[in-house]
Amino acid sequence: MKLTVVGCAGSFPGPDSACSSYLVEADGFTFLLDFGSGSLGALQRHIDPYDIDAILLTHLHADHIMDACPYVVMRRYAPGAPFPQVPLYGPEGTEARLAAAYGGAGEAGCPSLSDVYDFRTLTPGRFDIGPLNLTVDHVAHPIETFGVRIEHEGRSLVYSSDTGECEALRQLAHHCDVFLCEASYLEGRANPVGVHMTGREAGECATKAGASRLLLTHLVRRWGSPSQTLAEATSAYNGPVEIVSAGAVYEI
Repeated sequence: MKLTVVGCAGSFPGPDSACSSYLVEADGFTFLLDFGSGSLGALQRHIDPYDIDAILLTHLHADHIMDACPYVVMRRYAPGAPFPQVPLYGPEGTEARLAAAYGGAGEAGCPSLSDVYDFRTLTPGRFDIGPLNLTVDHVAHPIETFGVRIEHEGRSLVYSSDTGECEALRQLAHHCDVFLCEASYLEGRANPVGVHMTGREAGECATKAGASRLLLTHLVRRWGSPSQTLAEATSAYNGPVEIVSAGAVYEI
């Protein structure tokens, strides 16, 4: 299983990264986890976007979904279209949210995107996407948000999505090989509860879960400090830990 960081900027694109988007590949299957602002351009440095086999959107904030809209244009109007629908998994209301963001004519001003996407609603539980086995559960964020555990041939990758501290995330990350965890906030600030985590909180979660490796993501670099975030994480977690960057590739 291979993980490619397409984009990892938190909340809005940065000068060196698009927003959240991660490519997971196994046995020739190409799975896109989140599709945040700016990520469609970055994705083309790694694969042909027409080769995406399935997409999962963990929640419906713009920095995790917006490039699913220009991807409609890429597939709908390309020479050789129409193409087969792409299975797209997301929370309740994903189809309406993307249609509204895409704009154009249609009922209530929202066009159908069903020629491009086969929309499938996420609920907590376990299921297969291609050769990957997924477990998803609700995590702590102001809107419905799913953390994701991906397993393939005895190896496991867990993605926190956006979340505050919660037991569901610790359960998802239990003894995982790689824990891709958000660390948006810094310690010592009046951070709201149930929105994002600090590096220390990500480290504590990795330690309690027994994760083998911690990758920190979704840093809002404009407001934060990568070096402080890393120091916070290493104060609470003794395993290998690093802050991801756009374009990084990990074999799991």
